[in-house]
Amino acid sequence: MTETVLLVGGGGREHAIARSLADSPAELYACAGNRNPGIVALADGFEALDTTNPKAVTTYARGVDATLAVIGPEAALAAGVADALDDAGVYTFGPQEQEARIETDKAFQRRFMREHDIPGCPDFETFEDMDAACEYIDEYDGDLAVKPAGLTGGKGVRVIGDQCTAAEAKEYLRSSDYDRVVLEERLVGEEFTVQAFVANGQLRVTPAVQDHKRAYEGDEGPNTGGMGSYSDSSLHLPFMDEDDYMDAVDVLRATVDALSGYKGVLYGQFMLTETGPRVVEFNARFGDPEAMNTLPVLNTDFLDVLTAARDDEPLPQLSFRPMATVCKYAVPDGYPTDPDAGAKVTIDDDVLAEVVAEHSDQSDDAETAPEALLFYASVDDREDGIYTTTSRSYAVVGLAESISDAEAIAEASLQRAGTEGLRVRHDIGKADLVQQRIDHMNDIRGGAD
Repeated sequence: MTETVLLVGGGGREHAIARSLADSPAELYACAGNRNPGIVALADGFEALDTTNPKAVTTYARGVDATLAVIGPEAALAAGVADALDDAGVYTFGPQEQEARIETDKAFQRRFMREHDIPGCPDFETFEDMDAACEYIDEYDGDLAVKPAGLTGGKGVRVIGDQCTAAEAKEYLRSSDYDRVVLEERLVGEEFTVQAFVANGQLRVTPAVQDHKRAYEGDEGPNTGGMGSYSDSSLHLPFMDEDDYMDAVDVLRATVDALSGYKGVLYGQFMLTETGPRVVEFNARFGDPEAMNTLPVLNTDFLDVLTAARDDEPLPQLSFRPMATVCKYAVPDGYPTDPDAGAKVTIDDDVLAEVVAEHSDQSDDAETAPEALLFYASVDDREDGIYTTTSRSYAVVGLAESISDAEAIAEASLQRAGTEGLRVRHDIGKADLVQQRIDHMNDIRGGAD
C-alpha cells in the first residue's frame, strides 16, 4: 500500500520534515497558514488553511485520503488537531492535546516531573497571583527563571541574573497579562537538546543539538525562536561526553515511561550543569531549528518510523550519517523586536551547489560528502520572487565531517547569496564560540577535561 502523508505546518521545521519524506514511497500533502515554497515544491498537493482549526485540517486530510499525519507546530497540538485526526482515522505522529500539555502547560510539566520523580527537575513553584510571585522572588535565596505557564514561542522567559534584575522581573510580572507563571531555580551551565521519536512506549533518540536563542552575536539581545544551531558528527557535543548524553536519554526514557499513550516527538531541552543534565523544558514536537540538524543526517527512512508507530510494531533502530551540521537562520532586519518585511530573498539551491563544489574533494566518501541545504520558513512567495515577512525567513544548513567545516559551508552560502535586508548570527558554529562552551563547562566542573 502506498502511504499518503499529511504534513501540518509551514515553517523551516516542516520543510525539513517534508525533505525527509521526499524520497520515501509515499504521497506527501501539506497544509499551513503560509505558503512555504520549499514545502510546496516537494508536496503532491498543498492547501492554505488555519492549522489550529481541527475541522479544517481533518476535512483536508479526508479529501486527500491521508493514511498518516505529522504535526509540526505546537499551536496545532494545543488546539487538539491530533485528537481530531486520530478520531477521523488518520494516525497522527504527534501527541493529543492532553499529552501535549508536557509542553503547552509549564506548570503541569513541572508538577508532572515532581509527581513521577523524573530526574533533573529544578526547584520550582507555580503562581496565579502575581503579587505572591513577586514576594517569592524577594524571599528566594538565589536567581530564578520566570516562565509563563502557556505557550510563548520561546520568547516569554526572563532569567534573573542573566537577562534581567529581580526588580525588572517583578515589573515584568506586574505588567503582564499572564494568568499563571512558574518560578524556578536558575540553572547554570550549557544548554543542549535531544529529540526522541516516541510511540507505543518506545523511544529512539537523535543527536544532541545546541540552539542559540539570543538575537545577536556573543549571545546578546532578546530571546528569539532560535537563530541557529549545531550538532557534531557523534551523538554528543564538544562540551559534553557520552555519559552526559546518556543521562539526558535516561530523563527522556523516564518521562516516556510516565506518559501514557504519548506518540510523536518528545524534545528535551537540558542544561548541562556541574551535577549533570537538568531539564529546562520539554517540547512535544521537533525543534525549530533543531529538526534541520537531525533529520538531514538520519539514514533511517522517517516513513518507516511513522508506519511502525501506527502499526504498533517496534520502532526501527535509528542510523545517522557521521556528519556535523551547522544551521544559520536569516531573519529580517530588526527581528525580533521591530522587524522589517519586504526584503527580496536571493538565495537558492544553485548558490548552495556552487559553495558545496568549492568545499568538496574527489576523495569524499558518499556518506560524508559535504552538503548545503536551504530551508524556507516564513516568507512571502510572490510572482516576481520570494520576500521576507516579519518572522524568521530561511535557514542554511552546512553538513561536513567537522563543525568548523560545516560552519564554513553555511557561512559561505549566506555570503555568496547576500543578506541585504536580513541579519544572521555569523558566530554560530565558529571555532571560538564552540571553544567558549567547552571552557565554560570545564570551569563549572572545576577544570575537568
